[in-house]
Amino acid sequence: MNLENKVAIVTGASSGVGAATAIKLAAQSVKVLVNYARSRSGAEATVAQIKNAGGVAVMFKADVSDDLQCIAMVQKAVEEFGQLDILVNNAGTTTYVEHKNLDLLSDAVWESTLGTNLMGPFYMTRAALPELIKQGGGEVVMTSSIAGLTTNGSSMAYCASKAGLNSLTRTLAKAIGEHNVRVNAICPGLINGKWASEGWGDNWSSVIEFAEGAAPLGKVSTPEDIADSIISVITGTDLMTGQIITVDGGFTIN
Repeated sequence: MNLENKVAIVTGASSGVGAATAIKLAAQSVKVLVNYARSRSGAEATVAQIKNAGGVAVMFKADVSDDLQCIAMVQKAVEEFGQLDILVNNAGTTTYVEHKNLDLLSDAVWESTLGTNLMGPFYMTRAALPELIKQGGGEVVMTSSIAGLTTNGSSMAYCASKAGLNSLTRTLAKAIGEHNVRVNAICPGLINGKWASEGWGDNWSSVIEFAEGAAPLGKVSTPEDIADSIISVITGTDLMTGQIITVDGGFTIN
């Protein structure tokens, strides 16, 4: 896709991969709706960085696990910018639960994790589809995880949600490809950023050391690395759809 005069929604863009993606898209002249659910200050910082660099952005508070809020987000993007061409389903959540502690994996953990990580991308894509069709097609990119490909992750619910997201990516790509809408997913490995470091807490340094040692490239990604991967999918060939792309320094090939 040529990014000239395009409009994007990036969910979960108040920090990390979402913020980096929104900023990098805006730097290529894409008008961006910056979504956040909790951190208004983070979203304001993302929008400020975009505007200070001469880009165009607005922010919008919405919980992607709520269908009506997803519909409202799409409406806001179209009201502000007149169209929608790109949807980056990046918003995600997790609760750190050791996989062996099945009793701690409560209904609340399951509902929160699946609501944001799996239902949210579905709701957003369904809401965005009519607008993408009006533009003659478009791009949907999911931020998934290698947790959906392996048995390793912050919780069993998180692994299941990302495995489901990978399946959703492929089934959506098949279902809506006739409208020239492409759906792909990026599966990062460990990301050296605030989200993961706060989640792992005191174990963070050992987690980083393990991941770097197990990766053939000897390093883990940054939010900017994953943002670059997302944008490469958007700007690359229009014949790629339904693909689950791993970006983990080679961690999962061992």
